Amino acid sequence: MGIDASFVDGLRSALGQQHVITEPEQLRVYECDGLTGHRALPQLVALPGTTEEVQTVVRACYGARVPFVARGAGTGLSGGATPMAGGAVISLTRMNQILEIDLESGRIVVQPGVANLDVTRAVAADGYFYAPDPSSQQVCTIGGNVAENSGGAHCLKHGFTVHHVTGATLVLPEGDTVELGGKALDPDGMDLLGVVVGSEGTLGIVTEVTLRILRVPETVRTLLAGFETTDAAGAAVSGIVSTGILPSAIEMMDRLTIEAAERSTAPGYPAGAGAVLLVELDGVAAQVEEDAAEVERICLEFGAFELRVAADEVARALLWKGRKSAFAAMGRIATDYYVQDGVVPRTKLPEVLRRIEELSEEYGLRVGNVFHAGDGNLHPLVLYDSGQGETERARELAEAILEACLEAGGSLTGEHGVGMDKACSMPRMFSERDLAVFTRLRDAFDPEGLCNPGKVVPTPRLCGEVPGPYRAHALERIGVAERL
Repeated sequence: MGIDASFVDGLRSALGQQHVITEPEQLRVYECDGLTGHRALPQLVALPGTTEEVQTVVRACYGARVPFVARGAGTGLSGGATPMAGGAVISLTRMNQILEIDLESGRIVVQPGVANLDVTRAVAADGYFYAPDPSSQQVCTIGGNVAENSGGAHCLKHGFTVHHVTGATLVLPEGDTVELGGKALDPDGMDLLGVVVGSEGTLGIVTEVTLRILRVPETVRTLLAGFETTDAAGAAVSGIVSTGILPSAIEMMDRLTIEAAERSTAPGYPAGAGAVLLVELDGVAAQVEEDAAEVERICLEFGAFELRVAADEVARALLWKGRKSAFAAMGRIATDYYVQDGVVPRTKLPEVLRRIEELSEEYGLRVGNVFHAGDGNLHPLVLYDSGQGETERARELAEAILEACLEAGGSLTGEHGVGMDKACSMPRMFSERDLAVFTRLRDAFDPEGLCNPGKVVPTPRLCGEVPGPYRAHALERIGVAERL
């Protein structure tokens, strides 16, 4: 069993010669996602164009016991789309059609390869938008958003992907399809859709998604506040939220990240600021005006030395461009960077940021901080130079930052997912019983362990041996790993 000539020929006959890739130089494109530190070369990449073609590929893999991973735009940052060496990648980029727009129900049905921002573009003229907005929304795809339960800057008020997915077509690991949910917001029965969203491609492959779209608010107000320190900015965040005001977004950037953004996109953030807050309010105009005045008052109370309100849509877009390009902007000030993703209680933001600064000094590496301050979702960017042998030190620093988040009562990830990157950290947050439940659920969907193996749930072969009775890992059962 495995990928042989007959396996390849069968898929080429079903999908078309040009939609099955086996050439080594072309396979290199698929060896990693946005987390480039984890790489593996697949033996084959299939590019199906329909649900039926996805079924054909999955059934072929199931019959030959070939491990497979679904892939969208490859923008993930946890190694979730990293293939198994010698396995198959099922790329969904050809499945990029909007299938239905139902304004009466406030729903849109799309294929998984549709880019996030294209959903809003498809309904904007009718006065609607799609709320989840990852920073990579121009290129990241809905299938990947569903896999990772992606959030974005505006998840504080509007919620994550799981709050906007009402239905999905799922191809199970043996090739059958099931319909989960539909257009209703809360259908009867078990919430299997909620299980699948955020499962990181380990339970099957989503080939159609029904999304909830929202009415464009009456007005939007975007404020920028400059502070001397991140402590002051963090205190202002707590002050805003404690009043009961719910902005659609509260974003924070520190001095290093501001410097990178200014070099990259020149958004005109306050000169000399140790931190900036980007606060956006939306809704009924009268309420937004009242809340904006209160936010300005609170920011001044906690030491803001400059306040600015975007005068029009052009100014608003520039402010957001600086924030949403922050990751890429790091290339202006460092040769390499490692993106961490953790969550802390809002009240612990100043404490954790001080700890990150201490760790930065201890490891001798700079750290830029940019995060969704409203819900405590941090994205520390560890800057390093791989050419100077700093890669391992950067990874250790990133893990130490994650440990600091957990010690503060936070969690492993806010939106980037666990993937390969944090699988071995799962026992720091979950008990053995918790992990056993996760494994049983996964086995119920994928008893052969073929669907995105080696991700999310830690295993002895991937994370070091642990006490207890030996249980063969899925990779061992399918012959791509062995017990030493």
